[in-house]
Amino acid sequence: MTFRLGALAQAVLLTALVFHTPANAQPGDVAGARDVPGIGRFAGSVITGYVAKDFDAVRVQAAPFKADKATDERRLEGRIARIAYRTAPGPSILEVSRNFESQLAKAGFETLVACDTEACGGIPFTEAIDLLPVPQMWVDGFDYRYFAGRKTAGGRETYASLLVSQNNQQIFAQLTIAELGAMENKMVSAAEMAKGLGDKGHIALYGIYFDTDKATLKPESRPTLEQIAQLLGGQPQLNVFIVGHTDNQGSYDYNLDLSRRRAEAVAAELSRSYRIAPARLRTAGVGLLAPVGSNATDAGRALNRRVELVAP
Repeated sequence: MTFRLGALAQAVLLTALVFHTPANAQPGDVAGARDVPGIGRFAGSVITGYVAKDFDAVRVQAAPFKADKATDERRLEGRIARIAYRTAPGPSILEVSRNFESQLAKAGFETLVACDTEACGGIPFTEAIDLLPVPQMWVDGFDYRYFAGRKTAGGRETYASLLVSQNNQQIFAQLTIAELGAMENKMVSAAEMAKGLGDKGHIALYGIYFDTDKATLKPESRPTLEQIAQLLGGQPQLNVFIVGHTDNQGSYDYNLDLSRRRAEAVAAELSRSYRIAPARLRTAGVGLLAPVGSNATDAGRALNRRVELVAP
């Protein structure tokens, strides 16, 4: 017996066969990377670039350019994730883009703009898109496709943008997800640190920042480091453990090592820049072993990525 599928059913089946929706990293991905839950990736792709921040800003073009100028550029602030993919040779720009667009529509995103090179605005349009650097993401200003969409759910507004282009027969696609929201106040004063150590024996610090998958302190960490130094400077007899924590993205051994290196980076900076005696700072990394939120959600993982001061 022979069955014939209607056009819509064929399209749905094709997408199911071509598009994968894994939640975690796949072989060949950059360390620490992951797909957007419910969106996934084009089959056979690897993640070449990944930057996710609890609070950042990104530009999204919600309409094509006119006379080389933006007509609806939106600056979005909140939780931002930028993910760049590279496919194996074979698919077209349109095929990869359409698959992503289909997944985004299923996830509830309504189209703001979907256009190809000339209709978007050519090279000036690509220059107004916030993209990860080469070689993580490649863009040919003469051949690309762009999509932007928006959805509102649970009182929260989320934007998605996608740029797909080609380099040396390989398709590159960057998916950017912006979940709008106000910045959380992550500053903890020296007095609050002292109280936390006295009351509970530990306190979590979320104002210490590292690049994804790295143990190099970012300049934005300075205010919190200054408060730690003030705490220790005001209590010369106080010694502390500095303990690094991660979420569950990546292997157990990798996260254990990363958390240890991050704790060591904090101690080294306190000694180098704030003249805190190294003997007063002991370090440890526990990786994903002491979560304070669910690793099944973005919000929970953000809580788990932290540095804690612990009283001996």
